[in-house]
This record gives sequence, structure tokens and C-alpha cells, in this order.
Amino acid sequence: MIPRYLVNFDVRDLPHVHTDVIVIGAGIAGLFTALKAAETKRVLMVTKKSLLDSNTRYAQGGIAAVISDEDSPAYHRQDTLIAGAGLCSSAAVDVLVHEGPSGVTDLIRMGTEFDMEDGRYALTQEGAHSQRRILHAQGDATGAEIVRALSEKAKQDSNIEVWDDHFVIDLITEGNECFGALVQKPDGQRIFVRANATVLCTGGAGQLYRYTTNPDIATGDGIAIAYRAGAHIRDVEFVQFHPTALCYPGAPRFLISEAVRGEGAVLRNINGERFMERYHPQLELAPRDIVARAIVSEMEATKSTFVYIDFTHESEETVKHRFPTIYEVCLSHGLDLASDWIPVAPAAHYMMGGVETDLYGETSVKRLFACGEVSSTGVHGANRLASNSLSEAIVFGRRIVERILDMPRTQELPEVKETERAAGNPIQPVVEKKLKLQKLMVRYAGLKRSAQGLQKGYDELKRHVSFFDSCLSKRQEFEFANLLICSLLTTEAALIREESRGGHYREDFPERDDLVWRKHTVFNRVNGITEGRNDDV
Repeated sequence: MIPRYLVNFDVRDLPHVHTDVIVIGAGIAGLFTALKAAETKRVLMVTKKSLLDSNTRYAQGGIAAVISDEDSPAYHRQDTLIAGAGLCSSAAVDVLVHEGPSGVTDLIRMGTEFDMEDGRYALTQEGAHSQRRILHAQGDATGAEIVRALSEKAKQDSNIEVWDDHFVIDLITEGNECFGALVQKPDGQRIFVRANATVLCTGGAGQLYRYTTNPDIATGDGIAIAYRAGAHIRDVEFVQFHPTALCYPGAPRFLISEAVRGEGAVLRNINGERFMERYHPQLELAPRDIVARAIVSEMEATKSTFVYIDFTHESEETVKHRFPTIYEVCLSHGLDLASDWIPVAPAAHYMMGGVETDLYGETSVKRLFACGEVSSTGVHGANRLASNSLSEAIVFGRRIVERILDMPRTQELPEVKETERAAGNPIQPVVEKKLKLQKLMVRYAGLKRSAQGLQKGYDELKRHVSFFDSCLSKRQEFEFANLLICSLLTTEAALIREESRGGHYREDFPERDDLVWRKHTVFNRVNGITEGRNDDV
């Protein structure tokens, strides 16, 4: 049903480029990994837009790490495991909480300027954290500051070459070993880039859904590319919907950071009633899945399309200083964060699952690594703890480079080719097909799911698989193919998991079932589906 390669090619007929390490994607994962690798290796970064276009750029809240004397790795570990709802790898979490602080030190050394207060790094608290451990920059522009610093450093590094506006169509593999990537240039020419190691840093898949906080580049490319290459794809039923995205006519689903609630903002329904006390003892700082479903329940009960976030107890000066980006965006739509209740609703935000890796970021395909949101390291389990994503990227990016340094050179490349793709062009415009897919995912595989809805959605998605028989040549066509693969995997995984856990909620199975379902759902293109036991059970 899903082909090994999306296009016809013969490696012998393609122009060849050689490098030590290919980093596919940018963001904090790609930039940090590339900079670390470039200390000893030649690195080629391939981005489908530019170094500045990534989910990281839009990250507001900050990066979680144990900095305060009142905090400890044990506290951070406990918070992460609780949020992960029984599916975290304790070994991966231990790596994160112990190595995160030194990773932050690396970011600072590379030029990132975090906010300071009284000569110390300013720390805030977010949902499900027991301590103030979130470092931030320019108030609510943490991701943008990290991308600024790392991209400037990458551009100055003579060991890093950057190809903007290039698209990685597929990975070239033989005998479960990755030899590099098939890349399409802006003019349509295709190249084979051979490397000793290939690192997927392609981000998430927010564009699976009509409403998302992710930019339009988040089309699940890395997950789909890795799946076609034979890598294990794990736990993709767990999709995190951020509870509070701006929901206002004419405005994008702009993220209203969890840090706003961390600083005391409250949620109110359209009747002005504060409601989180009915859902969880941690109120507005409960885990994201709980807050998101609580908001949906209030929206349904009041027949509204939004609830309000109320931050009006703070002074205008404080609001502008702490959340300047959010303040300005709201103001551009006629909303004042300091004096108005801001209308919000949940939106797709983060994929907890992804390409399964070991503790050094290596996938089940030799020489293929994954880092950042595209990966499934075991840190996030069924529900990511706020601001752990940026920490995960730097911690495992560094570990990937450690593994690469010990790897022998690749052997002679076998002859690899694909000749089975058809010659016809896609009939229906891709933009229409993408919108239909996104609406299907919102309706049937969104915040609330059921067997009936998931089965209907899955059956409708399967009707699109003839798309793979077309002659694909444009970036938008490759992106739709990748979204289709991710949607099929996510919907099927959600159908298989007959329980509710973390970011996966089944109305027909509303309870968590540790006896049967404390295990992972793993897909492999060749071997099918396996329900692997949790590493810690």
C-alpha cells in the first residue's frame, strides 16, 4: 500500500555529493546537532525552507532544566514520568534530567541569551512542573532567540554547508543501512547525497490537523521518510493538543503560552465562570491533555467555540515585559492581554511519538538517527511535560554526535533504484486533498476519539492511497504523501489502543488500562504492527 520510494530513480544516474553527516531539517535539533558534529566532521544541512523556519522558532514558554538550588533532577524526573502517564522510558528520562543543565550551558556558550533577574537566570513554572525550572528569553520568544543564536553560529562555521529550499524525498538504504538521501533541488534536479550518518531533525506533524500552532512546514516528513526506509515508528497515537491557542476571527491559531497560566492566568468559560477546579486539583496547571479536554467539555456545555484566558490581574507593564510577543500579536487583532479576556481553544501542538531511537538517537536502521520532535526517545511517553522538548533536542543531539564519532566509514554503495512509480500526474489539486485530510483528522482523530469515528476516518484516508501511484515532482505533492502516511499511522494506532492515556482519549474506553495497555504501539513497513511492552515494565 505504501511504497518504499516516492519517485523513480537509479543512484548510478544521479549526481553524487559526499559529506560526513547529513542533517535534515533545522530548528534546535538540527542546528545544535550540526554545530556539535561540525567540531570534527563535515556537515551538510538540508532545509526545505531555511534555517529560520521551524517549530522551534515559535516556541514561547522556554526550556526545562534543573538550574535552581531548590530544584533537583529527582523532581524533574518525577514530573516527567507523571506527565508521561506510564509510557516514559525511565532510562531516557534519567538522561534528560541529568544532562539537560549542561546542554543549556552549551546553548549559552553558543550565544543564546536567556532572561536574567537580579543577576540570576529568570525561571518560570508551567503545567505539571513542581518547581520553577523553565528558562526563557525575551519574555516569550525563547525559541526565536535560540534559533537566532544557533543559526548565526552555523552560518559562520566552515564545516557546515547549508542547502535552503531543498527537499529530501527519501533515504537511500540497502540491507537495513542508510547510505544517504535523495534530494530535490529548487530547480527540480535530483541529487544523491552520500554520508556516513544521516540525522532526521524534521520536526513534527501539526499540519495533520486543520487547527494547529505549528507552521505550514510541519508535515510529518521525517516520520514518513523513516517509515518508508524501514525504521520503527512508535506511539504516534499520542498527539498533544495545546489547550490555549488564540481563537479569534481573522487570526491564526497563535499559541498563548502555558507560561501565561504559569504566571497566574485563569481559564473562564463564556459565562465568565472559572472551571478548572471541576477537572483537576492542579487547576490551570494540570497536564495539557486534561486542560485541553476540560476546555472542550466547557465549550460543548456552553455551546461555544472557545473559552477565555484571563490575565487581567497583572499590570500592563508586567504583561508587556513578560509576554511581549503574545501581547503584540493579540493587540494586532484588537485584543489587549492586560485588560481583555482572550478567546482560546485547543489546537494540535506536538507529536509525542515518532521514529523510535535508542539512548543515542539511533533508529532501527543503521546510520540513521532522529532528534527532536520527529523522534521517539522515550522521554515524553503518552504526554510531553511542558518545555521538555527543547531540552530533549540538545541532550540527544549531543549523544547522536558521540555515537557518530565512533562509527566506521560506510562500505561500497550497492546499486539502488526504483522503477515502479506510474507516469500520471495527481488528478485532484493537492491543496484540496490536504484540506480534506486535515478535516478528517480533526473530526475522527482529534482530542476525543472512538472506534466508530476512527474506523470511518481510516477507511476514508485509505481511499487516497492511489496518490502514491502518481508521478510526484513538487514539494507540496511530497508533503501530502508524507501527511497521508502519518495520518494513516496515527489513526490506525489510535484505533488499536483501546484505552485512554495521556494525549490519546477514547470516549468508548475512557479509563487508563495499565494491565493491558501499558505498552507501545510500533509500526514497521516490512514487519507490520507490534505491540511492544514498555521498557520499564
